[in-house]
Amino acid sequence: MTVTFLGVRHHSPACARLVAETVHSVRPAYVLVEGPADMNHRMDELLLDHELPIAVYTSYRDSQRRHGSWTPLCDYSPEWTALTAGRDVGSELRFIDLPAWHPALAEVRNRYADAEARYNEVTGRLYRTFAVDNVDALWDHLFEIEPADGLAERLGTYFELVRGDTRTGPDDVAREAYMAQWIRAAVADAGDRPVVVVTGGFHRPALIRLAEQGDRSWPEVPQPPEGAAVGSYLVPYSFRRLDAFDGYQSGMPSPGYYQDLWESGPADAARRLTEAVAARLRGRRQPVSTADLIAARAIADGLALLRGHPHPARVDVLDGLASALVSEALEAPLPWATRGPLQAGNHPVIVEMIAALSGDRVGRLHHSTPLPPLVRTVLAVLGGPGEERLDLGKEADRDRSRLLHRLRVLRIPGVTRISGPGPAGGTELVERWTLTESDDRLPALIEAGGYGVDPQEAAAAALAERIAGADLDQLADVLFDAALCGIGELTGQVLDDLARAVGAAADLGSLGRTLTVTLAMWRHDGLFGTSGSTTLGTVVQAATRRALWLAEGVRGGPAPADLQRIDAVTAVRDALRHAGPSLGLDTDAALGVADRLAARQEAPPDLRGASLGLGWSLRGTAAADPARALRGAFVPASAGDWLAGLFALAREEVLHTAGMLELLDELVGGMTDHDFLVALPALRQAFGFFSPRERHLIATRLVERRAGDVAGWDLMRLEAAPELVAAGRALDERVEAALRREGLIAS
Repeated sequence: MTVTFLGVRHHSPACARLVAETVHSVRPAYVLVEGPADMNHRMDELLLDHELPIAVYTSYRDSQRRHGSWTPLCDYSPEWTALTAGRDVGSELRFIDLPAWHPALAEVRNRYADAEARYNEVTGRLYRTFAVDNVDALWDHLFEIEPADGLAERLGTYFELVRGDTRTGPDDVAREAYMAQWIRAAVADAGDRPVVVVTGGFHRPALIRLAEQGDRSWPEVPQPPEGAAVGSYLVPYSFRRLDAFDGYQSGMPSPGYYQDLWESGPADAARRLTEAVAARLRGRRQPVSTADLIAARAIADGLALLRGHPHPARVDVLDGLASALVSEALEAPLPWATRGPLQAGNHPVIVEMIAALSGDRVGRLHHSTPLPPLVRTVLAVLGGPGEERLDLGKEADRDRSRLLHRLRVLRIPGVTRISGPGPAGGTELVERWTLTESDDRLPALIEAGGYGVDPQEAAAAALAERIAGADLDQLADVLFDAALCGIGELTGQVLDDLARAVGAAADLGSLGRTLTVTLAMWRHDGLFGTSGSTTLGTVVQAATRRALWLAEGVRGGPAPADLQRIDAVTAVRDALRHAGPSLGLDTDAALGVADRLAARQEAPPDLRGASLGLGWSLRGTAAADPARALRGAFVPASAGDWLAGLFALAREEVLHTAGMLELLDELVGGMTDHDFLVALPALRQAFGFFSPRERHLIATRLVERRAGDVAGWDLMRLEAAPELVAAGRALDERVEAALRREGLIAS
């Protein structure tokens, strides 16, 4: 009996070739592969005639955690060639790793992701020895470009070196102990026949040691805890999702290139890479001449010779293309010199080069592949591409809207809402949606199937997941999404978290937005069915009290008006006005806070103005003389900010109180040109709180006051841009100063 341990790098063509050749040569009784053991009884399903890449997607839900992970496979994955070669020679096939939902893999989103952080020190020394930038260039240099002779021995030496004395964590210990028991049991059952074990190279040294002694009975597949919802399904995958440059630490970036390397070898892969980059750039109307390509190929060949490569490697070709096609200085390091997603600042040609390397291949599942119930449910009712207009006053359209919102919450591609009701409420009863086809829709639906068997259950679970760790703004969005989805049973859980978040809120602006959303849902029943909700009322009460408490603690001198802070005071006013009697809100206490803030000079101008407006709008009369307050607040640097707060809360009171507009006209007219230009931006923002009809009324009254013969409407139709008018006034001022200086006009 012999056991062949093959330590591999996931998604490595060289390793995939070695595994296939070894299995065909040895013809083992068992082929044991690092993969989820709970998929063993579904091996026939996995080996259907799919178009790769595909992945095993596993979802897990219980009351404490939610986890989703992928086990991706492509043509050149060593795990895939182990399974297909083993099937060809009649071997028993077994996955031997813990299920993806197991706590030992709780932090693993992609089973075949590299864990090079565990041995950065060793690989760092190798980078310096071989003069390469990262593990990808090192791997190509040592294994992908070199001849296959002695590959198994070189891989064994490499992984022994990188594992070294690395101290493994409890998760790796648990996984390796479990895999070793599978190996011992297979060896015992195989008798004199060989066994081949294919795992990540990091695990190989430990498995060789652990397989020597211990329990030789077949291990049990762990079962999920009672009450947990677990599901595993095959999903179509794509090269884009596999690519390390798109954020997946797959071990091998540029999957399109490595597919060519797998199919045709390094020489043809280098040629096809150059052709793919040229075609993509020309498709984007970037000039790429034949001379450029000749230069790129010559540079790549020269770099390959310099670096000791028998054929140009991936980085040789990329460096050659960058040298030939990019003449400007680069603001960011070349992406293939690092790892991970593309960073901001990369040259557009470099970005297109990376996209060409990624490839556009998308996997397809065999037509008989089992799918989650959610997929068939949605595909049966979603309909084809097009635009939809839904009248939310009709029950059938409301039901359709809820379905589409559930799919939106599940992030199903191709389902986009163009317009409709917003969190602040209102009277909009029409929604517009666009449905489009997407290659990513089926994978997204399969993955969403881990949340539940139908759209309502799945959306409820997805929203519940968003609650965990959400801040106040995000919780308000969850609450509104829950209402749009028609998921009433989620509301209690969301509101419990909202109430806790409200009690700890430290940002007045975010708290005001939450109060706005909650109050709108408490008041309006037409769309949400939540009018008068006791729990919502509790949140309105808590948010109103907390907002007033936070407002009293705000300090700060002149600064641009904080519109979120003003909106928060507006939300408090609306809560007191529309819900005060029903919810027992203490209006007198709120008015006391407003009066104190309006008189507190340490408070920001916008908050002082808003507080005066709060008291004025609730009482119907101002507690202090508004004209006197206006005179006191009219400082050029902050007058507009103070007015923004006042107008937001009490613009009708200002319009209809005798003498207020006239006083404003007097104060503005008395400003010097310099002071007016300083105050102008904030004044424009403040008067923006008036509606067009109200601004027309203001203009008419000012024209009448000045006894002009121009209609107020004409003053509202300024032909020139305000910036141009300001520039003209500044020019007039400079001309007048020059004339006065030269004695041409009287001072």
